[in-house]
Amino acid sequence: MECHPEGAMNRLIVCHECDALYRTPDLPAGGVAHCVRCGAELFRSSGNGLNRALAWTLTGLILLPIAHLNPLLIMHLGGRIRENTLLAGVEALARAGMWDLALLVFGTTMLGPGLLLAGMCYLLLPLRCGRVPRRMADAFRLVRLVTPWSMVGVFLLGILVAYVKLTAMAGVVPGLASLAMCGLMVAIAAARASLDDHALWNLAPEGS
Repeated sequence: MECHPEGAMNRLIVCHECDALYRTPDLPAGGVAHCVRCGAELFRSSGNGLNRALAWTLTGLILLPIAHLNPLLIMHLGGRIRENTLLAGVEALARAGMWDLALLVFGTTMLGPGLLLAGMCYLLLPLRCGRVPRRMADAFRLVRLVTPWSMVGVFLLGILVAYVKLTAMAGVVPGLASLAMCGLMVAIAAARASLDDHALWNLAPEGS
């Protein structure tokens, strides 16, 4: 389907390739809108994406406290067992004077994902019940803002590197938090992929 400037909808969209401005048309589930000037894809309609996004968002909210309150890695060294949580790691970095690194870890693995999931839940739950949430546009902008800062995948890569190095010195077993972090990464990625930003934005009140 091509998107024409004379479309009937009152929402505007800009082509990222040639900067042509269009009025957004209604699309069927799975439909694709293309720019008539350069042929670039403008957006896709994900059909039932809001329900899928809500399901993944609620899954992420369940996994978030599990990932933060349980041990990441369990070490067996010299007959002793050491367990460390993500929050304890942030506190240890702060006590060592590495405040910048502590804030980075806290922001990208705890605050960022928490705000992202909370913002999506604030948007999607009322919409699922047939209501438009208050200050919907602000909540939507917050979700878009914090999405790049939810770096759970990067943190998991660091855990994997640490696991490989520590196994040479001690017995190391991934804790429950490591599994929860893997699930959290999948849930966040699936929630954002399922969310149809254009369909969501078109539900916002005029003037938002």
